[in-house]
Amino acid sequence: MKTHARAVVIGGGVVGVSTLYHLAKKGWDDVVLIERKELTSGSTWHAAGLLPLFNMSYSVGQIHKYSVKFYQELQAETGMNVGFSKVSNIRLALTKDRWDEYMYYAGIAETIGVNVKLLTPEQVKEIWPLCETEGLLGAIQHPDDGYIQPADLTQALAKGARDLGATIYRHTAVTAIEQLPDGLWKVTTDKGEITAEHVISCTGNFARKTGEMVGINIPVIPVEHQYIVTEPHPAILERKAKGLPEMGVLRESDSAWYMREENGGLLLGPYEHGAPACYVNGPSDDSEYELFQEDLDRLMPHIETAIVRVPAFGEVGIKKVYNGAIAYTPDGNPIIGPAPGLKNFWLNEGHSFGITAAGGAGWQLAEWIVDGEPTVDMMGVDPRRYGPYANEGYLIEKNEEAYANVFTMHYPDEERSGARPLKTTPIYDRLKALGAVFGSVYGWERANWFAPEGYSVAKEELDLGADVLTNHNYAPPTEDGRIVEKWSFRRSNYFDHVGNEVMNVNKNVGVLDMSAFAKMEVSGPGARAWLDSIFANAIPKKRGRIALCHMLTEQGGVRAEFTVYEWAPGRFYLVSAGAYEAHDHDYLRKLLPSDGSVRLQQITQRLGVLVLAGPKSRDVLKKLTRTSLENKDFPWLSGKEISVGAASAHALRVNFVGELGWELHHPIEMQTYIFDKLMAAGAEFGIKPFGIRAMLAMSVEKSYRLIPREMSIEYNAYESALDRFIKPEKEFLGRDGLLAYKEKGLQWNFATLIVETGNDVDARGSEAIYNEAGELVGRATNGTYGFRIGKSMALAMLKPGYAAEGTKLKIKILGTIYTATVVGESPFDPDNAVLRA
Repeated sequence: MKTHARAVVIGGGVVGVSTLYHLAKKGWDDVVLIERKELTSGSTWHAAGLLPLFNMSYSVGQIHKYSVKFYQELQAETGMNVGFSKVSNIRLALTKDRWDEYMYYAGIAETIGVNVKLLTPEQVKEIWPLCETEGLLGAIQHPDDGYIQPADLTQALAKGARDLGATIYRHTAVTAIEQLPDGLWKVTTDKGEITAEHVISCTGNFARKTGEMVGINIPVIPVEHQYIVTEPHPAILERKAKGLPEMGVLRESDSAWYMREENGGLLLGPYEHGAPACYVNGPSDDSEYELFQEDLDRLMPHIETAIVRVPAFGEVGIKKVYNGAIAYTPDGNPIIGPAPGLKNFWLNEGHSFGITAAGGAGWQLAEWIVDGEPTVDMMGVDPRRYGPYANEGYLIEKNEEAYANVFTMHYPDEERSGARPLKTTPIYDRLKALGAVFGSVYGWERANWFAPEGYSVAKEELDLGADVLTNHNYAPPTEDGRIVEKWSFRRSNYFDHVGNEVMNVNKNVGVLDMSAFAKMEVSGPGARAWLDSIFANAIPKKRGRIALCHMLTEQGGVRAEFTVYEWAPGRFYLVSAGAYEAHDHDYLRKLLPSDGSVRLQQITQRLGVLVLAGPKSRDVLKKLTRTSLENKDFPWLSGKEISVGAASAHALRVNFVGELGWELHHPIEMQTYIFDKLMAAGAEFGIKPFGIRAMLAMSVEKSYRLIPREMSIEYNAYESALDRFIKPEKEFLGRDGLLAYKEKGLQWNFATLIVETGNDVDARGSEAIYNEAGELVGRATNGTYGFRIGKSMALAMLKPGYAAEGTKLKIKILGTIYTATVVGESPFDPDNAVLRA
């Protein structure tokens, strides 16, 4: 075998072979794939081969769209039949909430160019005559998808890769992977060693074993998935004899199953509760074409609903039950991108819809490896969205949960209960006693909003209007059994309570626990110069000043955002979004100079953060510190170490809500003391806790951007209107690409919209935006109701020419068109007078 290659792909399933093909397609002909047995012998061979374009994730939606188009091109390129049956895909809706989900998805689909048709029950019957339509509200159809033969697809990819110069070694087991001192990787196999610049892990069910070889935890554990193939049915055979078209893939989402024709019979694939994780320690070394014992008892509720919807399914015998492993992650999305902490080691793992995603995943990973960046924002699938907390026990519980919820409605405010509470701050119980309804980010519990004492949602309000198997429309009950939050795509029961929190912050003072922030200290003799070289903004020369700094890609897109504060001479405190801790810190580490002049210390767990905000926040804090809090002594965008009673904290005069206030960054062991002192001192000023939803609503009123919504690698920093945070006169990472892009002309403009929606719905992000002629001119990136200004709002990226103040536009929210008007940035307090008060 070869002894050197530009890149080595490990794993010969459809994902691995697609990765190999796309690397070769990018011009890297010196690439090798190593497979321990035969190609497709892991999970690919028993996959049902479906190609669902439907996905609520912007990243995954783009990946699926590419795959469906590419597989047809591959067939023409290689001359090999990939077995693509473009029979369409129909998703049924039995409830109004399901229809809202489909309408929300349709907005995502339209903005990324996926064709979606709306069907009446009568139209469903025309396409699928064996389907009973009683109880249906309607359906959506993807005319361009269907299913494919996984083995045929993989062989076509292999031929295409070989034709482009790639090499495939079958029956070759990887036994060790080691990074050499010069940065190259040595891959040891039972047939010899091969050295490579890059290694890409596409090992499916073996992912965790692969991770162990290089000392990382890959957050992937498979779950058993069963599907049933029936004997042929006379009605289907009759249709075939008449030359009638195949009926397509049918999905009754509310009963959590899919169905399609298969060799004159039917194939049913349910997603049941109770499907167990498998291969927790990896398959055996000799595992090949492996299945598990079927368990039809688990599937009976789904089988029963399938027979009601398609009586023909119950009229023939079962031919075969497949029960095989499908790789899963805690959120059900794949792991695509650089491995944390390792240079030039890449992951393409955790594909629960691997046949659909393989083409797009290979495409984007090849772009990333060869050109240094993907062309699609990949934050939704980045491996670094998980941290060290995602251990074996966590993965078993969360991955089984993700499998069971494949077909449940994915509400914008959905918060699943598995493996929670996991990471809590010292005041967790205090917040819970005050009515906190928690969400989770990066394993941390955060208060989303606060319910009044004894509050509950009436059971009748939770009725979906149909008897379904996916009745999952409320937050986990409290310890005493109360349901306090109903999920919805529209304004739900917590709307008024969040509004009350906003108005209390606006009129009085509120306190918010933001301890989940990612925190890093940067020190050493080269710290300042290094930070100045990687951020677009200038590092403040005066100690104690605060700057908002962005790390850009080489092309000028926005990779990450940090608050930077020099809290001691030569020691800089960096704060970024808690959800992206592993992502942001990994980039910092990989950019670190090799001469030891800069040191990084992750300190997230050491420090808590309490946000004190509102016009009376100064009055509260004055009671607890001798430090002058007046503007002349403590201006906006500055920080100082202060005493808070007997405790200490770095008080930063900055926040994400646009009110007078401070963030108190304190030793985590002092948090309970500080919180109690603030609540006691603030009692006379009307202090109350507030949650993440109130914070986010206020942030939209200030036109504050978020990663990866208004800021992403897909948008040049100037397109995200970050001009005031960019210092083009200095050298920094991505400067040349940023300016070259601007010189050619911006493709997008950031804008703030006021939306005339009525009283039950607001934009959430991903809604399509049109000009008055009905042409698509942009997409919403965020949306909410602005309680302080009394209007519904959206943030958006628009094509040039449509972002001027006063421009009238249209926005489609849950299938209905509303009028929108472009307004100036920061509709609330545009001059920042409140912040500077």
